[in-house]
Amino acid sequence: MAKLDASAVAALLIEIGQRSVLAGENPYKARAYSRAAQNLFALTLPLGEVIAAGRLREIPGVGEALAATIEQLYARGTTPKLEALRAEAPVGVLEMLRIPGLSPQKVRQIHQALGIENLADLESACRDGRVRTAKGLGPGLETKILGGIELLRRSGGLRLIHHAGQLLEAAEFNLRRSHPELKRIALAGDYRRGCELVSELAIVAQTPEPGTTRAIELNGEIRLWLADQQRYGAALLFATGSREHLQELQKIANANGLQLTDAGLLRGKRSIPTETEEQVYRALNLPFIPPELREGEGEVALARERRLPELVEQNDLHGLLHCHTDFSDGGNTLEEMAEATRKRGYHYFGVADHSRSAGYAGGLSIDEVQEQHALADELNASYRGKFRILKGIESDILQDGSLDYPDEVLASFDFVVASVHSRFRLDAKTQSQIPSRRFWAT
Repeated sequence: MAKLDASAVAALLIEIGQRSVLAGENPYKARAYSRAAQNLFALTLPLGEVIAAGRLREIPGVGEALAATIEQLYARGTTPKLEALRAEAPVGVLEMLRIPGLSPQKVRQIHQALGIENLADLESACRDGRVRTAKGLGPGLETKILGGIELLRRSGGLRLIHHAGQLLEAAEFNLRRSHPELKRIALAGDYRRGCELVSELAIVAQTPEPGTTRAIELNGEIRLWLADQQRYGAALLFATGSREHLQELQKIANANGLQLTDAGLLRGKRSIPTETEEQVYRALNLPFIPPELREGEGEVALARERRLPELVEQNDLHGLLHCHTDFSDGGNTLEEMAEATRKRGYHYFGVADHSRSAGYAGGLSIDEVQEQHALADELNASYRGKFRILKGIESDILQDGSLDYPDEVLASFDFVVASVHSRFRLDAKTQSQIPSRRFWAT
């Protein structure tokens, strides 16, 4: 059979990881398949060349065992492990893993308890009330699933910004190693604009080839824009978008006898050098508009009036709030999360795990709250005032408007995030009633 390319092998690695979790295997081991897959998507050389050169283990996250798996998948399109896992559950069950917040354990439980084999059947089961009445599932999970399916529909084909960032950064790293002739490599697309959901993965690089402006696809995942030094600024501008912003700039260019395209800025047939985006804006008599503002929502008019807002920069941030740990549904310990935050130069870390009503997400009992607070106090003492863990909670708002801990427990937190996670079908008056008990964070 024909050898598979990197994207096809990556897809099979993701399937192995998903099926491994469904089978109840170690989730950390399963995640290793996903990490390796993302790095394969970001390869900038053909997979066959990497294998032939014996360089698979240079790929981040690929050890001896994963390298052997990748070679098998590349040559045969499957492995004995994958075939064994496929025999345990139909492919449609994997669709359910895409629902935000639905754990693999719950997917397996739903499949085993109700015989549901795909996303469409799961939605029908929720609307028929079969999920809420099934033992171990319930109405809260049913509401969560329906909300997740709706979110999945709205965000189809999109990636969360941090997932997009991981893939783009890996591709950038590979480009710098495999193509040292490329300079000024920049991450672009809606990722560069800071969009929470990313629709297009794009990278721009300066090539030494004069007169070049073209885009190529990397493994069907990433669009690589190549431009020479004189056209790099225009290419970066177009690769970043948005479409609405670019259309406004093109109107201004046309009104001034210019033509602005991804191939550069032209006056007649003469190309105007645009080594930087600043040069493009300057040619249009505009100040530089930061990528985060380029949404076609009045920013060009504000730029003309020299009234662009001042953005919050990374250096303005001093800490993180509302973070989950493995006390509830997070993936890392409190200490690991705090240390990662501290190493980034922040001054505080605000933990806010789920509260006790969120049993589906490992919500904290009162005893677990006390355990977490004791650990936070211990860690804070070790930081000697140079860093602080703030003790918070994501507390559910109950049907009567109250929060789901008594006042004395709520008073033990540094801050409280009040959230609604269920009963979304209540009437507006009941859903928005004033809590019967008021609480202010200390």
